[in-house]
Amino acid sequence: MQSYKKLLSDNKAWAEKMLREDPEYFDRLAHLQTPEFLWIGCSDSRVPANQITGTQPGEIFVHRNVANLVIHTDVNLLSVLEFAVVHLKVKHIIVCGHYGCGGIKAAMTNHDYKQVLNMWLRNIKDVYQLYQEELDAIEDLEKRADRLTELNVKEQVLHLAKTSIIQRAWKNEKRPNLHGWVYGLKDGIIHPVFEMQAGSPIDSIYSFDDL
Repeated sequence: MQSYKKLLSDNKAWAEKMLREDPEYFDRLAHLQTPEFLWIGCSDSRVPANQITGTQPGEIFVHRNVANLVIHTDVNLLSVLEFAVVHLKVKHIIVCGHYGCGGIKAAMTNHDYKQVLNMWLRNIKDVYQLYQEELDAIEDLEKRADRLTELNVKEQVLHLAKTSIIQRAWKNEKRPNLHGWVYGLKDGIIHPVFEMQAGSPIDSIYSFDDL
């Protein structure tokens, strides 16, 4: 059997299993989506949000891209963010990176990955430059990459706080709280590394005063 056909076959088996266990399962999902969380994660296939958090479909609204970046010109990310905050009324937004991230490791090199990837990885290089003294002092390259992963997550959380979408929700509804996590591929454990409660102060140049 070809690999993609196996996916379809396994899907049918899964759907039948779910119906046997709970005949109303799909009917409930079809009529209701009230997730409490928005998950901004890496596209890496080893980091599926629902599985590593033990949650079910419908509990987490998910956006994924290479190295879990929050870029202020990324319409894809911003449309997901606005839908989650304005319409789904999520209470928490989680930016989750992972140790061993290929995007992080690539950004630490001087290799030419061609135009589009170079453009994307530039955002991680900018994070590296912000913390270059700290990072360059870490001799072990794997540990340096791990630390950059943590710092990258922190910066992406800060990028969220700089959006008018988040600031408007903070002002009017006192939500959502922002969380920066890193997932360990080697042990399956999520490590919280940064957090911003709703209404946390940010640099005044990024603060909107007429929301």
